[in-house]
Amino acid sequence: MSATSRFDTLLVANRGEIACRVMRTARRMGLRTIAVYSDADADARHVREADEAIRLGPAPARESYLDISKVIEAARRSGAGAIHPGYGFLSENGEFVQACEEAGIVFVGPPASAIAAMGDKSAAKARMMDAGVPLVPGYHGQDQNDDLLRREAGAIGYPVLLKASAGGGGKGMRVVESDGQFQAALDGCRRESRAAFGDDRMLIEKYLTQPRHVEVQVFCDRHGNGVYLFERDCSVQRRHQKVLEEAPAPGMTEALRQQMGEAAVRAAREIGYVGAGTVEFLLDAPQGQSQEPQRFYFMEMNTRLQVEHPVTEMITGEDLVEWQLRVAMGEPLPKDQAALVIDGHSFEARLYAEDADNDFLPATGQLTRFALDLQGAALDEREVRLDSGVDSGDSVSMHYDPMLAKLIVHGPDRAAALATLNRALAALDIQGVVTNRGFLQRLASHPAFKAAELDTRFIERHESSLFARRETSAQDLASAALIALYQLAGERESQSPWDRHDGFRLNGPRRIRIALSDPTEANDLAPASLAIVEGRHGIDDDAWQLSVTGANREPHQFTACLTDLSGDAVAITLDGHRRRLLARRDGNVIVLTSGSGAVQGEDGTLKQETSGETRLLWRRIDAIDASARESEATLTAPMHGTVVALLVEPGHPVQRGDALMVMEAMKMEHTLNAPDDGSVDGFHFVPGDSVGQGDVLLDFSASE
Repeated sequence: MSATSRFDTLLVANRGEIACRVMRTARRMGLRTIAVYSDADADARHVREADEAIRLGPAPARESYLDISKVIEAARRSGAGAIHPGYGFLSENGEFVQACEEAGIVFVGPPASAIAAMGDKSAAKARMMDAGVPLVPGYHGQDQNDDLLRREAGAIGYPVLLKASAGGGGKGMRVVESDGQFQAALDGCRRESRAAFGDDRMLIEKYLTQPRHVEVQVFCDRHGNGVYLFERDCSVQRRHQKVLEEAPAPGMTEALRQQMGEAAVRAAREIGYVGAGTVEFLLDAPQGQSQEPQRFYFMEMNTRLQVEHPVTEMITGEDLVEWQLRVAMGEPLPKDQAALVIDGHSFEARLYAEDADNDFLPATGQLTRFALDLQGAALDEREVRLDSGVDSGDSVSMHYDPMLAKLIVHGPDRAAALATLNRALAALDIQGVVTNRGFLQRLASHPAFKAAELDTRFIERHESSLFARRETSAQDLASAALIALYQLAGERESQSPWDRHDGFRLNGPRRIRIALSDPTEANDLAPASLAIVEGRHGIDDDAWQLSVTGANREPHQFTACLTDLSGDAVAITLDGHRRRLLARRDGNVIVLTSGSGAVQGEDGTLKQETSGETRLLWRRIDAIDASARESEATLTAPMHGTVVALLVEPGHPVQRGDALMVMEAMKMEHTLNAPDDGSVDGFHFVPGDSVGQGDVLLDFSASE
């Protein structure tokens, strides 16, 4: 491709939020935008926002988004002069880059040779060693014999990290703690790697116990220029996938920033890089009072735009997609290194359709509501950005990555940006699909995160507090009950007193009793009550008198009133204490976001204030059956997916916790374990079968 390859039409070979984000910049630059879609995405937001959209094929990615010939044909049909790959799918596929060149289409990204150089992680590490970039001790050889790999792991010393040589995004990756775990981990990594990348080669690295994941954004053009746009800290991860990112990285000295930045540019130049790339490092910070310098090690280079690029945009004021498009057109980089400066601090929170409290299992369904209430949360729209691939009414399917959107915030410093992040997370109104929003709130308000005590095992180290059941305060119970009372007061269809549901009575105060319970545990007949609230409302008084009682709970009395504010914001006054909070109604479930909840700390004390949400199911009652109910555990599919492997023979004895079968959904494997000692009588599915959420997977008999 020539160095002056101008184009006026851009096809975005991706979906979801990144396709929408790329098209936003392209339109601002005056380019015509073309979307592609599978049958599952026929009505998706990126399709609706494009100037044109072309169908690729059925829902499976291999028959649509990953089909190179179909994407090239879509570019030809639409007259697109360039293709932006986004991230994932074909973004790091050298064969696709070659196909674009052969078709005379500009690929908005690096040359195929650079992708190949970094795509094979073993070969990449050898080149980085030659370029003087520090490496983590490990095995990166071509011999993939199981016994050899096991010996190499032992020589490196456990724990070790198994990684797919052709991988990324946490796929084909396991931490192995001991020799006894090695073979099972190797088999699982290879299965995931073959499914995700068509390549099951592995590399092994020493697993650093408390490193930080710090990456550097680099940019190169065709004129020999290369710069780094500073660093991002991406240490907070689950299953080796990032959850919260920030820029700049906390605790960085200017000397260390320069060393890492220059090493990243050196790595890019070593492979003849062009465009946007990210060089990922492990930062081995000294522990305790050690005065040793921080050491950094090359981990890998992502030869594409990263998911977390918006935090770099927020602190530099640069549009990285515009930089990509201008470099693809043959222009030099917009700025040199001296002109790039850091302004403030930024965070990005990844919003996934997943159940964080159920081992992060992916979720599907229809988004009945999806909105960001900036007005209700009193947020400055210049400091908050939502990069989303969905709208209210959209469906979330099992076919693709579960990320729905990215919430990005900016502030003059880390503390201010973090406060904005917490308020913005509270302002997200999402209904219809389970998401990790509440978990993100717990992360962002955790004392250790506030103190920037970061490492890649942050979630594991703080599991007891991050996943502790949130104690619902009497104030939150009273607030939810008050909202329910006002809802009842507004439900009558006529002015007749016989149509009122708000406890109206002649010559006396209104009295209503409400049961509040956990909506995830309640059933249609007898919710397990958290509290009973009796509301009494006088004839001439605007305030309600509330009595909050419940099992193992001290009774509380409140004088309460409610005032509607902007958006979803309300002001609730309890005994003269006025609180502003966001309140939403989802049928008979009330969702409150406030800062009154306590979370159990690692030492068992209740010490952490959180801005997490409270969800309460309310019912008007005369009496409530709070008797305990027993439930039987069943081995049903926790999500839509595909059966990958059956791990035991029917009739063979198993112990509680033994792995029985493996499912795959949204590119990740999930292992189902025995609920008790016993045996599997028979499986209902075989490897390769698709299963729906709730399908009974096997017959299990518990031991006597």
